[in-house]
Amino acid sequence: MNARFDKFCAFGLCAGLGAVMAGSATPIEPIGIFNTPLFGLSVALTIGAALWFAWKRANTPADGLWLLVVALIGTGVALHLLYSYGLAGEATLSFWLFILSLWALVWRGIDCIASFKSLNTTHQRIVSILVPLLFGAWLLSLWELVVTGFAVPHVLLPPPSAIAARFASSLDILRADFYQTFMKAVLAGYVMGCGSGFMVAILIDRVPFLQRGLLPLGNMVSALPIVGVAPIMVMWFGFDWQSKAAVVVIMTFFPMLVNTITGLSEAGALEKDLMRSYGAGYWQNLFKLRLPASLPFIFNALKINSTLALIGAIIAEFFGTPIVGMGFRISTEVGRMNVDMVWAEIVVAALAGSTFYGVIALLERKFTFWHASYRHER
Repeated sequence: MNARFDKFCAFGLCAGLGAVMAGSATPIEPIGIFNTPLFGLSVALTIGAALWFAWKRANTPADGLWLLVVALIGTGVALHLLYSYGLAGEATLSFWLFILSLWALVWRGIDCIASFKSLNTTHQRIVSILVPLLFGAWLLSLWELVVTGFAVPHVLLPPPSAIAARFASSLDILRADFYQTFMKAVLAGYVMGCGSGFMVAILIDRVPFLQRGLLPLGNMVSALPIVGVAPIMVMWFGFDWQSKAAVVVIMTFFPMLVNTITGLSEAGALEKDLMRSYGAGYWQNLFKLRLPASLPFIFNALKINSTLALIGAIIAEFFGTPIVGMGFRISTEVGRMNVDMVWAEIVVAALAGSTFYGVIALLERKFTFWHASYRHER
């Protein structure tokens, strides 16, 4: 009975959307019932009531998927009205009430899917991936609707469709910028910065008095403003990727140093006493006990640095670089008012940073599967 009621509400909503399409397609009134206050309000109230009943009755992931399908149809109708019937910049209150109803529908649908629990790890992992993808797709759709509905100038905020079009037409430029910034500067600086921070942490652990001298020095270096350091690095190492890698080293050194030192002191007293009873030396104690215990802290630093490295390299390119690179392209295209190209570069940076972070997170799960947090998940 509940499933029939949910489907009845959803079909009622689809019928309401069909009425909107029919009213909007009339040759006399291009925007149709959305320009007529009484009919527009009645349709908005009817759709809102159907949405409310469907929102209240939905409980299972299947119900959530059904609600998202209906919301997808509604989003398509809204975009059709904006682009085909001249509603862009002239959307009325009933239109925005309709968009608000779609927001509630999507929220409830994603909530139903997110509440799914299963002993099957594959199904649970699919749900974990599906929920952020669905929510992200809705945010992009909402961005398109709001920017187009209010006729926001593209120089202030272009819609996702314009950004996607520029992205598709500029793949060669974006590929070259990605290679220059990420593959050269970010990866090189990340490896050198994290590696040097790790080695200095081992040195401080081995020679305790260095902790009083090197830690304050590292703290001071991490507090240096990047806008002041970047021009100096350009003067020292030139305009190519080496100066950007040097900035990345400065940004990633201290997080790795502090997290590694903290992690090395994480091993418990019982474990240390056991290793001492076996007659283990410093290096045996380090490699067999203390380094494995510090892995969660080390991976925490690696994840933090994966985003800091990209940010540092892009900002460093504002202060001198060859005519290629993500930071160079952003600063140049902003001056030319090509904001869609700037957003295309931001998309590339977001994808690269998210992928880099995801790879580190997967490695963390592989090497720290024994940690209490992962045991709790299972």
